[in-house]
Amino acid sequence: MRTFPLFADKILLALSFFISFSCKQKNAATEPNTDEWYKNQLIYNLDIDSFKDSDADGTGDFKGLISRLDYLKSLGVDIIWLSPFQPSPDKDDGYDVTDYYGIDKRLGNIQDYRAFIKEAKKRDLRVIMDLALNHTSIEHPWFKESRKDSSFYHNWYVWSDVRPKDWNKGMGFPKVEKETWTRDSISGRYYFHRFYTFQPDLNYEEPLVVKESIKIIKYWLDLGMDGFRLDAVPFIIDLPKTGSEKTENDFKVLNEITAFVHRYKPEAILLGEANVEPEENKKYFGEKGNRLNMMFNFYANQYLFYGMASSNIKAFKQALKDTREKPGKSQWAYFLRNHDEIDLGRLSKQDRNLVYSKFGPDTTMQLYDRGIRRRLAPMLGNNPQHLRLAYSLLFSLPGTPVLRYGEELGMGDDLSLKERLAVRTPMQWSDSVNAGFSAAPKTFRPVIALGQYGYPQLNVKTQTADTASLLNFVKKLVALRRKCPEIGNGEWEVLDTGTDHVLAILYKGGGSALLTIHNFSDKPEQVSLKDVISTDKQYLDLFSGKTEALATDRKIDFKLAAHNFKWYKIKRLE
Repeated sequence: MRTFPLFADKILLALSFFISFSCKQKNAATEPNTDEWYKNQLIYNLDIDSFKDSDADGTGDFKGLISRLDYLKSLGVDIIWLSPFQPSPDKDDGYDVTDYYGIDKRLGNIQDYRAFIKEAKKRDLRVIMDLALNHTSIEHPWFKESRKDSSFYHNWYVWSDVRPKDWNKGMGFPKVEKETWTRDSISGRYYFHRFYTFQPDLNYEEPLVVKESIKIIKYWLDLGMDGFRLDAVPFIIDLPKTGSEKTENDFKVLNEITAFVHRYKPEAILLGEANVEPEENKKYFGEKGNRLNMMFNFYANQYLFYGMASSNIKAFKQALKDTREKPGKSQWAYFLRNHDEIDLGRLSKQDRNLVYSKFGPDTTMQLYDRGIRRRLAPMLGNNPQHLRLAYSLLFSLPGTPVLRYGEELGMGDDLSLKERLAVRTPMQWSDSVNAGFSAAPKTFRPVIALGQYGYPQLNVKTQTADTASLLNFVKKLVALRRKCPEIGNGEWEVLDTGTDHVLAILYKGGGSALLTIHNFSDKPEQVSLKDVISTDKQYLDLFSGKTEALATDRKIDFKLAAHNFKWYKIKRLE
């Protein structure tokens, strides 16, 4: 049985006892606005085909997912984010859609979907779905029809009679794809695709395409969806004919899509995948927060991984400050791992190579000349304290935490699988055959069976019973995060700790405050906080349950152990 250090038992018990009263003070500054309910939630991303198989055909399905909803509820999940489940040739794990209005028959049917939505609502679980509106499968009926000049669908895709000069620029998957304009053997023309050659881009300069995308969104909202994760937003609104690499954007398209959602179902959320520079954020959020409700903070994430690899968080602190400014209604989504590679493309070559050397030293672990295709636990050497630090950090960053299925267990990866599939192996439920994922003789994708990440050792059943497991630690963090709305709603600032190895963030809300401190170094660090918090305070350590008198003369000095962290609730002395 894989366990954490013995002192973890005491910490978890103390946390469980004190969590009930540690962060209950609420006021106008921290009370969640019901219109902004997404600011203090946990988003859990899963692939239906990889989660749980109910009919022993080797592939997960909606019925299997229904059977595991109580597990998600016990974990503390608020929002289930479903990866694509529409019909697809499955050349890109479902992101190559052939019917936006259907259900992949491998996963079930519309009745199964409706049953899932009903059972999720019973448990107060919201559901959002991936929408890959930027492109379709090359096998989509629209594309097949668009090959004809006279077709109603001809302008739904981006065509050129001659190969553009920048035909080999701007690939979404460099080193794997060699071009963005490919000649269609049937029509003889060139079509534009940002990603794979079998994923032609839709043309959003065509008003009918915008209208159809809104129709698709309405369809799924009417079927119970609480929002969408919009895939590749910058490429939905780009104008390929202005250039493949340096492309102009048309934000009027984003205006139309987001305005419809906000009008038709105001409580629904739009979570955008937009890996852009900080100065572009407001364009996607909208000046008044009237476009995307949320975006993933890819920018800060890249410097976070550099910080974890180098133990130096100076650049990460700056990235947090650079992405601080946003409209009041808007929210960042923070993550450690997602379904794709860890994108390090904005780091300098030297810094990226350092991260590679620490977390993905073999070229088989790297992808697209910019990222790492491993899960978190293998990258951190399965070091319990380093993993605990990473998750404590995730739940204490100023935004909404996002968790990828299996990460709560410290699941491993399968580097023998193609590209991003390495982190999309079946969920490990138990030590029974196929990890309890499926009773089929063979699963659609191999279950990790060998080594320290193999299902006989690493699974939900085993970790549930182990009070010192990563799973139980994550559960406690989820509960703690929910009790501290300052993180999602309050004012915050990054403090000067006197060292580039320790991150301290102070959240303020009325008569109390929350101070989180994380040591990125594998060595003890001396921390000094000056002129930040006055001496008439008491500091409740939310992990030990002890109240400490830390401040003297407007100064806090203490030592943090390697990869250690603290959450302090700060209250005025009675």
